[in-house]
Amino acid sequence: MARSTQRPVFLLYCEIPMSRIQSSFEQLARNGRKALIPFVTAGDPEPGMTVALMHALVEAGADVVELGVPFSDPMADGPVVQRASDRALLHGVGLDRVLAFVREFRAKNQNTPVVLMGYANPIEAMGVARYVEEARRAGVDGTLVVDYPPEECESFAGLVRSHGMDLIFLLAPTSSDARIAKVARLASGYLYYVSLKGVTGAGNLVLSEVGEKILRIRRATKLPVGVGFGIRDAATAKAVAAFADAVIIGSAIIQEMETAPAGEQLRAAARFLQGIRAALDAA
Repeated sequence: MARSTQRPVFLLYCEIPMSRIQSSFEQLARNGRKALIPFVTAGDPEPGMTVALMHALVEAGADVVELGVPFSDPMADGPVVQRASDRALLHGVGLDRVLAFVREFRAKNQNTPVVLMGYANPIEAMGVARYVEEARRAGVDGTLVVDYPPEECESFAGLVRSHGMDLIFLLAPTSSDARIAKVARLASGYLYYVSLKGVTGAGNLVLSEVGEKILRIRRATKLPVGVGFGIRDAATAKAVAAFADAVIIGSAIIQEMETAPAGEQLRAAARFLQGIRAALDAA
């Protein structure tokens, strides 16, 4: 019997598995729901509360948790988040400890995406390659580095994606169409639209302008678009959800904890977020 001369066919590529972030957004879209993404600073109000706070936010309706990496000069953050960073730094919370919080969170929660949001300095101090590897091992799903512009981080974006994580970018009201296109080419997971010209927690939203900008962003990408930096209450969150795929809220949560009595911070944060979740689900 003649031996077949047909050679076996080998696949020349490896399929990249869907990230937890992408999976979460697709599931939400199938169910007709909008993502709720709370931001809190790791180590605030004090380090022993961080992991419990992350779990409380998930139980209150969070779909993704953005965990802020404390930094001494958070240029994009308003006074509320600055105070949170200061408190965390006074407790000695740095990037290594933030990653430890994520590892502890993952011991009980393997499903909720976690995004680290912060600045270049702590990453550069740790070493970019080590940061990406340690973040992957800890269970981080995405990273947002405020002061890594797209022009300077193509290799970083590739490194992050090669480790199965997403790189999130900020877009602003002043972002041109060319800038949007450049960011959309590098980004994965979702895009974070900064709804105000200013720092976190400042000013009032002009909803018509937010809606117009999101339409422009959608022309450049199929990625989900989240809106943050000016959402203070359930009514604003519900209005923004008419345009966006996700509502991102941070300063208001931190303020709730700041004004809560000692021992009540986690419950205050959870109650506040439950109100936002209810408003989004009623939209």
